[in-house]
Amino acid sequence: MPPYAVRASNITRGYGGRKALDGFSLDVPAAGVFGLLGPNGSGKSTFIAMLAATEPPETGSLEILGGPPSRALRRRIATVFQENTADPLMRAGEYLRFAGRVFGVASSELSTRIPELLERFGLGDRAADPVSSLSGGMRRRLEVARALLHRPELLLLDEPTTGIDAEERAILWETLRSSADAVTILLATNDLSEADAVCDSVAFIQGGRVVASGSPAELKAGLRRESVRIAWPTASEGELAEVAGWPGTGEVARDGDIVVVTTDEASTFVPRLFALAPDAVRSVTIATASLEDAYFQHVQRRTGEAAR
Repeated sequence: MPPYAVRASNITRGYGGRKALDGFSLDVPAAGVFGLLGPNGSGKSTFIAMLAATEPPETGSLEILGGPPSRALRRRIATVFQENTADPLMRAGEYLRFAGRVFGVASSELSTRIPELLERFGLGDRAADPVSSLSGGMRRRLEVARALLHRPELLLLDEPTTGIDAEERAILWETLRSSADAVTILLATNDLSEADAVCDSVAFIQGGRVVASGSPAELKAGLRRESVRIAWPTASEGELAEVAGWPGTGEVARDGDIVVVTTDEASTFVPRLFALAPDAVRSVTIATASLEDAYFQHVQRRTGEAAR
């Protein structure tokens, strides 16, 4: 496997008059889990779809698994999109066998590969059950098992855990992480806590471009020690500027009615906040600075700047 699973440099992709990718540059190391994080419409799903189809960009350069996009690469890549693709009338094992034949996996290998994957994903006793009888989380696990049948080198996941509960999510990622040394996993998600927990590296996407990238620890390193989330719908620009100037205050970002502030010492920050706006602050939540705070720093701040 080459040192980088994906290398994108200044690529563009447009739909009509809108550019979904606009100067998009990103290096994804081989092996491990790499997360693409950004708001809806930021371009992350467009990039995943481009890789899945192994299509060249309109401009710029794209390298996948050490070479340019080509039809031959499709056998080395697998994709799990948000929507399940399994026929609900098929049985779980039957669906995997059908998918394996589509990818050209020999019948002799499927005879051992299918039971192995079903067992690994906690579906060992459901091979003869109709897909329609499986829970939503089980169907997602079945989709990932299907994607791994032909032993891909690059696994593309577009919000794979949307709509499943926390227990199912934990089962899915525990199994996927056990495969991360043999396959590069590229995850597009809006779930920042999930990305913080499972990704080795992440990139923040905004307006069709990468605005920051690194490990979760690296992206959080520049933040202050604590994060304060404030329900403050009437906060004015002047009040936010005043808060930003207080000693020990780091980033101040706004997302609708919520203001997120990173600070060295929340115990001194919060009393000062209530003195500034005693009747306007509805609630305050204090936590250790997280990947979500880093995301607000790079993405939400840029959104606000673009609006002004």
